[in-house]
Amino acid sequence: MEHGIILVNENDEEIGIAEKMDAHRKALLHRAFSIFIFNSKNEMLLQQRAISKYHSGGLWTNACCSHPKPGEENKAGAARRLFEEMGFTAELTKIFHFTYKHEFENGLTEFEFDHVFAGFYDGQVYPNEYEASDYCFMNMDGIEVSLLSHPKKFSAWFHIAFPMIKKWLQNSEKLQAI
Repeated sequence: MEHGIILVNENDEEIGIAEKMDAHRKALLHRAFSIFIFNSKNEMLLQQRAISKYHSGGLWTNACCSHPKPGEENKAGAARRLFEEMGFTAELTKIFHFTYKHEFENGLTEFEFDHVFAGFYDGQVYPNEYEASDYCFMNMDGIEVSLLSHPKKFSAWFHIAFPMIKKWLQNSEKLQAI
């Protein structure tokens, strides 16, 4: 199976493996991760998904989202994909998880048990053109205004995760110390 992803139950217990596109066509709950990267100015790294992506092409979202490979730990998968998509590495910390389901106009559905990681990075970003067509760092207030004024420019999961990230940031001693 070329692009196998881990199927899970509502407690994130592995129940099988499916081909990625098949899981999205059949709306099967699967394991995923989302990575949020911040710089020393407390700005969040956003990427604009490549137009060619199987869903949400051209939309803005967090630094990286993907699926761990079968047998791969979530944090290792997150680190691997961050480098593959954005061309850098950063120390990642799991901050929370959530489950969401969203149906897309093309008939695919994301139904994910999403492990959320955060990291800090101030260096160069080298996006993979097949994954991200653009990127920027933006402060949280600017993101919030953009989400309200231009909601269709952002991915479905980013709308769900952003309030949780905002709450985490408000409680994060690490950011307050910067």
